[in-house]
Amino acid sequence: MPIDPYAWLEQSLETIHRADWYRSVQTIDGRCGATVFLEGREVINFASNDYLGLAGDQRLITAGVAATQEFGTGSTGSRLLSGHRELHQQLERAIASLKQTEDALVFSSGYLANLGAIAALVGKRDLILSDQYNHSSLKNGAILSGGAVIEYPHCDVTALKNQLIKQRQNYRRCLILTDSVFSMDGDLCPLPTLIDIAAEFSCMLLVDEAHATGVMGKTGAGCVEHFNCTGKQLIQIGTLSKALGSLGGYVAGSATLIDFLRNRAPTWIYTTGLSPADTAAALAAIEIVQQEPQRRTQLWENVAYLKKLMQQQVSELKLLPSESPILCFQLPTAADALTAGKYLKDAGIFAPAIRPPTVPTSRIRISAMATHQATHIEKLVAALREFVTVKG
Repeated sequence: MPIDPYAWLEQSLETIHRADWYRSVQTIDGRCGATVFLEGREVINFASNDYLGLAGDQRLITAGVAATQEFGTGSTGSRLLSGHRELHQQLERAIASLKQTEDALVFSSGYLANLGAIAALVGKRDLILSDQYNHSSLKNGAILSGGAVIEYPHCDVTALKNQLIKQRQNYRRCLILTDSVFSMDGDLCPLPTLIDIAAEFSCMLLVDEAHATGVMGKTGAGCVEHFNCTGKQLIQIGTLSKALGSLGGYVAGSATLIDFLRNRAPTWIYTTGLSPADTAAALAAIEIVQQEPQRRTQLWENVAYLKKLMQQQVSELKLLPSESPILCFQLPTAADALTAGKYLKDAGIFAPAIRPPTVPTSRIRISAMATHQATHIEKLVAALREFVTVKG
C-alpha cells in the first residue's frame, strides 16, 4: 500500500493544537470602527490597525464606489499590460508627495511590495542584514532573494556594525532591512543611526513604514519624518491597509529606484494592478491625512490616556516599551495569552492573543484608534483590572 502523502498535515495540526498555537478566524460583521460586531455581538475593537478610523469613513466608501462605477471592479491585468489607470498614477504622486520622495510605485499589497523590492535589489552575490523582529514579509523577501541573510539582535546597532565590519567586503551589495514601527512590540527602529551606518558601509537601507504611515511625523508621513530624516537616501516601503484604511502597498524613493523596480520587481510586473476601488479609497485617505491633523492629535491623546490608566490601575501588566499606538504586555505561555484574550472577549473587548511563531513570547496586543472614546479605553482598563484580580 502506498503511503498517503498528505497524512502529515493532520499530524502537524495536532502538534499545533498541543502547543496552543492553533489559529482560526473570527467573523466581524458590519462596518469597521472603534466598535464592531464580532460573531454577532458588539465589542470594543482594540485589535485593528485602522489607527485613524478611516476604514469605515464615508468619504473613502464614496470614493471607492465612484471608482468602481467608472472603471469596474478589477484592473483586469498587470500594470504593464491592461491594468494601468490614471488613478494609479494619481495615487503614486500623492504617496511621493506625502513621503517627500521623487516617485512612488503602488503594489497590490504591502507584502508584495517587500517581496518584490527585495528580490529586485538583491541577488546571490549580495548580503542582507535584517532586524530579528522584522515582519514576515521582510524575512521572506530576504530568503527569496537568494542573498546571504544575517539577522542582527533587535535594534542592536553595535551588533549590526560588527557584522558589517566582518562581512561587508565579501559581498557585491548589501541591504539593511528594518521595520520602522515594530508591529508586535510597538517600539521604533533607531533610524538616524541606521542611515549613518548604511552610508559608512555603502549599504542600501530599506525601511518598512507599514505601521507608521499616516501615524508618525508632523504630517503623518511616517518615522522618516518623525526622525527628521526626510530627503535621506533610503528605500521606503509601506501599506495602504492600516492607517489609510484601504488595501495595497507602495515603495517610495528616488525616480531611478522606482523606474528600476517597474522593470525588475516580479510582484509588480506579474500581478494584477490594484483595484480601482482600493486605489481611490487610498487616494481619499491620503487627502484626509494631510487635511485633518486633528485625527493624529486625537490618536496620540488616546494613547497617552490608555498608558496613564494602565500604569495607574493595572501596573502588574508591564507594558513593553512603545512609542506608537501599539501597546503590548507579555504573558508566560500561549495558554495564558489565550485565557486573557477570551476573558477580554467575554467582557466585550476585542484584543486577541498573539502567540508564537508570530512572536517569541506570547502577549496581548492593544491598538489604539483615533475614534476610540474615553469610555472605550476605561472599559478596556476595567476589564484588564478584573482579569488581574481573577488571575490572582
